[in-house]
Amino acid sequence: MKGYVVLSPVASKRLIAKGVKAHPIVQGALAKGTVIVTLGTTNAFVASELTDEPIDHGAFAAGVIDDRWNINARIAEASELILKKGERVSIEQDALLGSLGEGDVVVKGGNALDPFGTTGVLMAAATGGTVGRYVPTALARGVDIVIPISLAKSIHASIADLALRLGSKRLTLGDGIPCGIFPLTGHVITEIEALEILFSVRAEHVASGGIGAGVGSVSLLLEGEEADVRAAYALVQQLKAEPEPIVEGRQ
Repeated sequence: MKGYVVLSPVASKRLIAKGVKAHPIVQGALAKGTVIVTLGTTNAFVASELTDEPIDHGAFAAGVIDDRWNINARIAEASELILKKGERVSIEQDALLGSLGEGDVVVKGGNALDPFGTTGVLMAAATGGTVGRYVPTALARGVDIVIPISLAKSIHASIADLALRLGSKRLTLGDGIPCGIFPLTGHVITEIEALEILFSVRAEHVASGGIGAGVGSVSLLLEGEEADVRAAYALVQQLKAEPEPIVEGRQ
């Protein structure tokens, strides 16, 4: 059976978050290891799904893009979510980094997804911000990096190439805070992977954007067994009622 759906940005974020929670790597870490959910607009939905609790979306963000490259006006109000064996914990940064190993997961969002499956993370902080804090340790120790990101962030350029051309000290004119971009690799979960994990349907990106309620939307083709396609379609229809969170930039 074939079907098709249109996902608004907020519906996409909730769908992707459900896919992250159901991913076998994340399920394993929730049962036996550590899961770190870094700040981010999509990650706020991931945090909500993993804890089954409401999240203050306005606070659970760091860098944001509104009409410029910006920083969340409430960035100091929330901290990253840390779960050990599924339970929320508070742990000092050095101790947390020292404890990470195989079987643990860092959830890190991104700003762009290139045709080669590499995610780009804009970096305004001189030392790389969240990327500088977690990615080197994760890659050195074999900690899984899970990257929830919407297909709406797809670009046609190579992130690796852009990384050589961007940088806060290279840019002299622009909208907002000048940034570099980090080529992040890991387990990318878009709307496609989320639907495959949740319903065993094949999904394909067929269109982006629209007008009115369709601004920023992603249109997908669904294929699979009738029961699976209908179940996936039904969930997407439910997600259309997801309220739009309010996140405000600082500048």
